[in-house]
Amino acid sequence: MKLSRRGVALLAASALVLGGCGSTGNDAGESKSSAGGKVTVEFWNIWTTDPLKSYGAQAIKDFQAKHPNITIKSVPYENEAFKAKLTTLTQSGKTPDIFQTWGGGVLGQQVDAGLVKDLSADTGDWIGTFTDAALSAYQVEGKTYAIPDDIGMVGFWYNKALFKKAGIAQPPATWSEFIDDVKKLKAAGVTPIALAGKDKWPGHYYWAYLSMRIGGLDALKQAGESKDFTGPAFVQAGQKLKELADLQPFQKGYLGATYGDPGGQAATMGDGKAAMELMGQWAPAVQNDAGKGLGDDLGFFPFPAVDGGKGAVTDAFGGGGGFAIGSEAPPEAIEFLKFLTESTEHRKAVGTGGVLPVLKGEEDAVTDPNLSVVAKNLAGATGFQLYLDQAYPPAVGQEVNDSVAQLIAGTKTPEQVAQAITETAKSE
Repeated sequence: MKLSRRGVALLAASALVLGGCGSTGNDAGESKSSAGGKVTVEFWNIWTTDPLKSYGAQAIKDFQAKHPNITIKSVPYENEAFKAKLTTLTQSGKTPDIFQTWGGGVLGQQVDAGLVKDLSADTGDWIGTFTDAALSAYQVEGKTYAIPDDIGMVGFWYNKALFKKAGIAQPPATWSEFIDDVKKLKAAGVTPIALAGKDKWPGHYYWAYLSMRIGGLDALKQAGESKDFTGPAFVQAGQKLKELADLQPFQKGYLGATYGDPGGQAATMGDGKAAMELMGQWAPAVQNDAGKGLGDDLGFFPFPAVDGGKGAVTDAFGGGGGFAIGSEAPPEAIEFLKFLTESTEHRKAVGTGGVLPVLKGEEDAVTDPNLSVVAKNLAGATGFQLYLDQAYPPAVGQEVNDSVAQLIAGTKTPEQVAQAITETAKSE
């Protein structure tokens, strides 16, 4: 699960640089090697829920059986707690031996600070087994600094039974149809959308997708380069999102709701208390873990097109998860990472439904029908955009999350959102 994805880790570049390179210290546990060749590798991950929780425990057991001199010390954290812990650790110039990463701007700052290992020379033929899309978020200036474990996209997961109750025959193809459906759901006494307002990152998906659909992928790329988000596409995206928020489509108490906790976004959706959630490929697993799960009533549709927009409905927004290796981690860390992403082993992870294929020719390992729909959408994608709170420098990503949350809550205008993100980008 990324999972998922997803918020942003705030890394102070100056603190990283001043901290310099360092192996994992006491805050993360030390990698210890005895004279007899015994090695402990500390592995920070976000495998806190099934299926990956159980899969990970078995994978570590299997690896250690083959490598009795290596002990893998798994340190699982919930998504947001992980980011906070890792930020504190990296600001002191240290990293775990192996740790979860979503690539993009955060990984770029870690690379600049010399905190992660360049894996280019260590991967050899291994790197050629991954798809280009899966690798792209982890490569900086042609070098590979992390290895993908998951790839996916964000889209709308919806409750077919609640759609039927509201008289909605099929998912909306355009934003106008989407707004109409929200109104129909409310009229039928159904909460249209579950949202984790407290976590903020789920809300940024709406603004990002609307920006993509209105301005196209080039608008996001150009804004990242020019550090200017005040263009029409971004303001209009905010206006469209305000149009949605003004309908009060979210569950009661959404501003204080987290994503995966009891009573949060995933539980609200999984317990049938909302008709939709905009979330990544990990959503069904978390719905089942946090709530009851919807079974055959769960469906998926891509984010709708915006009439007159430059972006295609087949342009996907998302990312995945990967693992980076600390610059002073022992070689055994790479050995474990190779084990996790070797075809036979990774197909087991894909088979659990916890991750999607990152290796070439691995698609047939997807057995879950919901994930198969996501995989098919990805296979037909005409373009791909990494999560904005990962694609851009961390401070910019955080501003996107914060400002969009304020827009949804009604305390910032679309113009103020665009200006705030621009000011932060230009200050980087």
